[in-house]
Amino acid sequence: MRTSLRFFSRWQNWLGLLLVSMFVVVAIAAPLLSPNVPEDPSAQKAIGRVTRLEPQPPSTEAPLGTTASQYSVYHALVWGSRSALVFGLMVTIFSAFIGILVGTTSAYFGGFINSLLMRISDAFLSFPIIAGVVLVQQIVTSILYDAGVAFMRVGGTFPGSKGVFFIPENLSAFLTWLQQADPVPVAFILFSWMPYARLMNTGVLRLKNTEYVEAARVAGVKNSRIIFRHLIPNSIAPVIVMAAKDVGGMVLLQTTFTFIGLGGNSPWGELLALGRDWIISAGGIFTYWWVFMPATVALLLFGIGWNLLGDGLNDALNPRTQTLKY
Repeated sequence: MRTSLRFFSRWQNWLGLLLVSMFVVVAIAAPLLSPNVPEDPSAQKAIGRVTRLEPQPPSTEAPLGTTASQYSVYHALVWGSRSALVFGLMVTIFSAFIGILVGTTSAYFGGFINSLLMRISDAFLSFPIIAGVVLVQQIVTSILYDAGVAFMRVGGTFPGSKGVFFIPENLSAFLTWLQQADPVPVAFILFSWMPYARLMNTGVLRLKNTEYVEAARVAGVKNSRIIFRHLIPNSIAPVIVMAAKDVGGMVLLQTTFTFIGLGGNSPWGELLALGRDWIISAGGIFTYWWVFMPATVALLLFGIGWNLLGDGLNDALNPRTQTLKY
């Protein structure tokens, strides 16, 4: 009860919760807000004639206008909210899960296991995530190429252009899944769990020799019960705070990778990539504002919402915060 009062006593926390809730509602209601075309159920919805060579202004059919490729900005913005939410939560949850397991196991058993797992964490921390994405993409490409799977991009090399796979017969279920999977979230998870492991390791090291844990050991309680019943629940607060902030950060990274052409399948990133040549055009500066401004504002609000929520959780879950601010 005290934690809830502390959280809801700050207007910043209300704002963060409002922004996050807004994106959740838009993500859930996406099929109602902007129905997909049955023939092409994607975040890109063509509006009007594709022969037009410049973005079209907002209209009844396209409330936020279209890109130069005649894709509805509104449609991509709405479905991009669902894509961003799913991607951010998925990557963050899996990264935190791995980090919690590694950090808790290493701290609880200590000794050689702790040294080995923490050195592995340090090694992963020193590896840039952009290099990790490229590495995972190259590994996946090599595996598929050796299996005889070929890929041809159709419609150009810009983000959003489609591709066709040439798949040999009798392809295994794993390779079929691999050629459909996106390497970017896999790379993000592989190279994002280390801070969580560090946090959990520090927390469990501090708690594992406390009186109530020693009493549980003397009473014959199993290690698994001590870990999941006592250590993780009492050490996980900093991880929750970091995870809340990481959701926005992961989506921003995904958008960046899509924007520079390294994958990620972010509708918001595709919008920004398609609109970058129209920021300054023959018509003047910001003449075609609808091509890039909505996606930029959505990214800013998404990141601000999750960061404010993380700050609020940090204030509410921090035991050193004793005074309420009304």
